[in-house]
Amino acid sequence: MYVLFAAAMVCCAVGCKDPCDGTQSCPGLQLPWYRDADGDGYSDGIKVCSLSAPGAGYYLTCQLVGPEVDCNDADPNVYSGATEVCDGVDNNCDGQIDEGLKSTFYRDLDDDGYGNTAVSTLACSAPAGYVAKSGDCDDSNAAVHPGAQEVCDDGIDNNCDGIVDNCTNPPATVWKPRPGTSWQWQLTGTIDTSFDVDMYDIDLFDSSASLIEQLHNDGRIVICYFSAGSWEDWRPDADNYPSSVKGKALEGWPDEKWLDIRNIDVLGPLIDARLDMAVSKGCDGVEPDNVDAYTNDSGFPLTANDQLQFNRWLAEHAHARELSVGLKNDLDQVSQLVDDFDWALNEQCFEYDECDMLLPFVKAGKAVFGVEYELDTAEFCAQANAMDFDWLKKNYDLDAERESCR
Repeated sequence: MYVLFAAAMVCCAVGCKDPCDGTQSCPGLQLPWYRDADGDGYSDGIKVCSLSAPGAGYYLTCQLVGPEVDCNDADPNVYSGATEVCDGVDNNCDGQIDEGLKSTFYRDLDDDGYGNTAVSTLACSAPAGYVAKSGDCDDSNAAVHPGAQEVCDDGIDNNCDGIVDNCTNPPATVWKPRPGTSWQWQLTGTIDTSFDVDMYDIDLFDSSASLIEQLHNDGRIVICYFSAGSWEDWRPDADNYPSSVKGKALEGWPDEKWLDIRNIDVLGPLIDARLDMAVSKGCDGVEPDNVDAYTNDSGFPLTANDQLQFNRWLAEHAHARELSVGLKNDLDQVSQLVDDFDWALNEQCFEYDECDMLLPFVKAGKAVFGVEYELDTAEFCAQANAMDFDWLKKNYDLDAERESCR
């Protein structure tokens, strides 16, 4: 930082000239020395006339980058020309603090990620209770914010678009199974179409339109499975998912990664394309899997509200295509999502003693489908039937093998 010089002092009868600039600003043989206490090459302008450096931290003008432009000689990051950063300090000594660097944050009382546009503050980072997104038209209700699903006939502008009840109920043609609906779930192997059941749940990508037509001709409803909340490297559209939305691998599934469900701008068109595929193949509905990322180690700081928004988005976009849609697992949010989904599908709730959480679907007259892998039918079927659940015993491969409780 400091400049070395070889010029010699020029002395005469009346004193010595500064070897840096040839001026004579000190009496006699003394030279002007400037203090740079923080060692950044800039002085605070305090000059001391002395025959030699009066102490550590004093320099001649040509040894400094700037002799009189350090507004805080105790901080080496503060001087004229320094880069201004947003930290509450005048870093570049221009008399202003954090000029042009502060962002606007909005008060978010209901913690839904959107703030009240009328209550804002400028800051370097979001203060407690403030967020970067605005537009919340009811900051006392976490279910009301831009992008929320509009609930029909509730008299509330749920999505803050300025229009109350700007929606339509799911089309009457959407399949809405009631408890007591028989079913088969097969995601691997050649589909065994011989089971006399009301509904087949099969893989969206691996099932052809002709297979679905055959099942329809047999009088079956066809639900098509796909993963909405994870990336699978073997799917034909896998290359369309950018790395920015891929998180950690699912436990036990190294070729499958959680997705950043907050980034609906990226994920939305990809999922819409899968829903369109379901329509084109003739599926009656969809089973979107891995819709409980916020309870897992996904690699993203996902919240329960992030999951609610994503799951409701899924239901809305499925219904817009007249597709029935089921809520897969996500037990902690059943009571909040039962009105959005047409049925539920769960794995192993009897093994983990958590089946009561699914009862809101039955109370709403909606079917609850499920499977157990480890338990014998004698360990769960009686209870499943008593709860009006439609349960199967399956193996982990989810091939054609099945035992039904009723």
